[in-house]
Amino acid sequence: MSNAQPEKFDVVIVGAGPVGMTLALALAQSMRGLRVALVDRRELSVPKDNRASAIAAGVRRIFDALGVWSDMAAEAQPITAMRITDSGNGDISRPLFLTFEGEVAPGEPFAYMVPNQASSAALMAGMADLVTIIAPAEIADWSEGRLTLADGRVLTAPLIVAADSARSELRERSGIATTGHDYRQTGLVASITHQLPHDGVAYEHFRPAGPFASLPLRGNRSSLVWTESAEGAKRFLAMDTASQEAEIEAAMGSTLGKVTLEDELRGFPLHLQIARSFVGPRLALVGDAAHVVHPIAGQGLNLGLKDVAALAEVIVDALRLGMDHGSGEILERYQAWRRLDTASMVAVTDGMNRLFSNDLPPVRALRDFGLGLVDRAEPLKGAMIRAASGLSQSGPKLLSGLPI
Repeated sequence: MSNAQPEKFDVVIVGAGPVGMTLALALAQSMRGLRVALVDRRELSVPKDNRASAIAAGVRRIFDALGVWSDMAAEAQPITAMRITDSGNGDISRPLFLTFEGEVAPGEPFAYMVPNQASSAALMAGMADLVTIIAPAEIADWSEGRLTLADGRVLTAPLIVAADSARSELRERSGIATTGHDYRQTGLVASITHQLPHDGVAYEHFRPAGPFASLPLRGNRSSLVWTESAEGAKRFLAMDTASQEAEIEAAMGSTLGKVTLEDELRGFPLHLQIARSFVGPRLALVGDAAHVVHPIAGQGLNLGLKDVAALAEVIVDALRLGMDHGSGEILERYQAWRRLDTASMVAVTDGMNRLFSNDLPPVRALRDFGLGLVDRAEPLKGAMIRAASGLSQSGPKLLSGLPI
């Protein structure tokens, strides 16, 4: 153990991704004088890649309530509709089975695509002078309410938050186990330019190896989230750029015309991983440290930012009542608030992937019949859009755009 004099904070957050930064900003803004530290192993900077994230309407309201949405909005692309097709191996046509259109409120679409560069820059600017940034920094030791860094510095706080990715070091050090399984699939991601305008429409092509989604960005550009079998992905990643572009265009059914890759096609293994507990002794897990779901519904980051809204409200409410915000009683409130929503999203994404990632004719016929029924049931479609938007009357205040 280090003999260094501890630096005392009210909350220490480990992990400076979008989830960690949003939580730090939400806490620092909600209570004047709250001492919040944000720790990361890398230097805090705006990412250099062109990737973007789907942000649901409810999560957008979090950014609005924190005063950073206006800085993101100029680069954000509203998703005005989603069109879903289903095709088998060798199918030339892409029959349209389901279309979602509409707004969750006048002038407010159900989701946006926001470049990671824009969201990171806005959050970093919002945290200026409010949050103590400790980066780059390596964690040498962790104990209840105490972090020792590799350089000998010691940070203490009644609550430490792990926002440090799916391979969370804090989760492992605390002994919190995870459950889940390997999908034996690879997610391929890239940004593309295309010949035809997307008009704000997102496309989801269900294919035997997994879903192929193109999500609209500003201009004639889109973000790809392409699920393939692990073996198939190796073949695509080994292709030259021209061959990859041809494969992408074929997978899209030439929906948007000629395709050009803006950056390198990248792959990452897909798996389901849920922490058996979202809390430990003076420890709370948020984002990927707590849960990793299939990207089929684009809800991974949204789930993490819902964690932020719930945990920030629980912490602030406890502090205003003079309670110990890192106690087991308070942290259990956070866990209870987030468990059901997380379990529901796991069931939806896991079930959808199992249902659509195959080419068995009876299964295809059944699911296409079901999609057709849903497409004609406007009230059901409206309910599905509201659920995907993340809006809830009983949810945390930030998801309604209200200050804590």
